[in-house]
Amino acid sequence: MSAPDGGAGLDAEAAAHVRAARLERVGRWLLPVAIMLVAIWLWDRVCVWNAIPRYILPRPGAVLDTLVADWPLLFSSLLVTLKITFLGLVLAVVGGVGLAVLFAQSKWVEMSFFPFAIVLQVTPIVAVFPLINIYVDNQTAKLLLCAWIVAFFPILSNTTLGLNSVDRNLTDLFRLNGASRWQELRLLRLPAAMPYFLGGLRIAGGLSLIGAVVAEFVAGAAGQQSGLASRIVEAGYRLNAPRLFAALLLISFAGIVIFLVLTLVSHLLLRRWHESAMRADG
Repeated sequence: MSAPDGGAGLDAEAAAHVRAARLERVGRWLLPVAIMLVAIWLWDRVCVWNAIPRYILPRPGAVLDTLVADWPLLFSSLLVTLKITFLGLVLAVVGGVGLAVLFAQSKWVEMSFFPFAIVLQVTPIVAVFPLINIYVDNQTAKLLLCAWIVAFFPILSNTTLGLNSVDRNLTDLFRLNGASRWQELRLLRLPAAMPYFLGGLRIAGGLSLIGAVVAEFVAGAAGQQSGLASRIVEAGYRLNAPRLFAALLLISFAGIVIFLVLTLVSHLLLRRWHESAMRADG
């Protein structure tokens, strides 16, 4: 008689576990949305209760109206910023992965050049830009170089760590079977470094957007072909707070989308073989 009771208890426990997992998945999206809606409502009420002028702190409705009314101008500026962001990210991936592979093949090269990569990372981009402004004539190249500098180090550092974190027993096995350095790199080190690289890519995606926006601020670009940072500066000079907030909203939304897309790419690449992306049993 005890076996059926035990089986029923296990079934009930499994059902409770499934319900908890479903509730967690729903809460993962519902709770942030609910908190965001409450924050927007409080923002609106603060503006009303304190009679804050529109040019100091606009109400959310005014920001939304401005976003719709100025959409052609803001969207064209968003495309300019995203172009710099993605080009900088692509260059960071190519340069970072290429240099990380070179570091993995030669410790002497790593010891010689890695400190210079650290220097690029720890030096504020606003301090480097005056030199870039002197030596680079093309405005797009200036912004692109700034975005690349900011996004480069996470790719290099994470990929280098991944390439150097291969199980030594597997490395010895490859060498005992006569594998060449190219075979060891292609079949062992690069797959092992993939999770590290994708982690660095998620970080670099947001940093490339930050680098593009900061570079636009420092460069002081203006005109129809300028990015969102220039729209923010222009709106600040004109006390057009609704447009300023609308541009900030677009930058934040772009950063969130970049992070989510790169997270999805990471999950799709790792879900079948790496524990970090595989679902737990049950």
